[in-house]
Amino acid sequence: MGGSTTKIVAFDQGVVGMLQVRAGDQLTSLYGAIGNLLHQHNLSLSQVEKIVLTGVGASLIDEDIYGIPTVKVNEFAAIGKGGLLLAEETEALVVSMGTGTAFVYAKGDQIEHIGGSGVGGGTLIGLASKLVGESDFEAILALAEQGDLSHVDLSVQDISNEEISTLPKNVTASNFGRIQSTATKGDLALGLINTIFQTAGVMAAFTAKARGFKKVIVTGSVTAIPYAREVFDGVSALHGIPFEIPKDATFATALGAAALQK
Repeated sequence: MGGSTTKIVAFDQGVVGMLQVRAGDQLTSLYGAIGNLLHQHNLSLSQVEKIVLTGVGASLIDEDIYGIPTVKVNEFAAIGKGGLLLAEETEALVVSMGTGTAFVYAKGDQIEHIGGSGVGGGTLIGLASKLVGESDFEAILALAEQGDLSHVDLSVQDISNEEISTLPKNVTASNFGRIQSTATKGDLALGLINTIFQTAGVMAAFTAKARGFKKVIVTGSVTAIPYAREVFDGVSALHGIPFEIPKDATFATALGAAALQK
């Protein structure tokens, strides 16, 4: 249960189904997700043996849901466990991008919450509502597909005629440092997405290098944005730290919570 969405996974020996639900409040999102997933897979409440909750929204639940045994799992432990499972790794810095961004070091059952950033999906929705007049996630992505970063961002080659050995010419020198008067909503939407991913990526790279971590695994609902992989590949090449967005990265924390209960 995140700040704005609920990610739900059903298990029976293996994964039965996955679903993400966004609603006006966290409880509506939770109960809507449960009902929706059961309906999609022709399941009944009587077939559910246990419910495992994690995330900030789990603090709203103080009793069993529908009379089904309900337990809570530490969110950071679930992030670390889920990231390692999906990437099939034994050690990594796991970055969870949702409404905000969390940084978790995971090595087997050793989990450490390192810190985080307030820059994430909530930042995208909030700023997009003011800059491009859109707060719908899919509408923002559609605008960004028509965008051109050169109309918004300042690159190294825009401010230096000399070669800089440690910085390729196309590296961003300033996010939103070159907004042109002709910049479209698409340009601004793409600039926002780029700023959010570059911020998380560079913070992750610096953290990994400072701590001696060999790999970064990026999870969370925001990673579903296609542009994410391109940005993280660029950060990886610049800083020499491998980045991976595993399959089903949106559901990493839910998967990790279930794994911790096995």
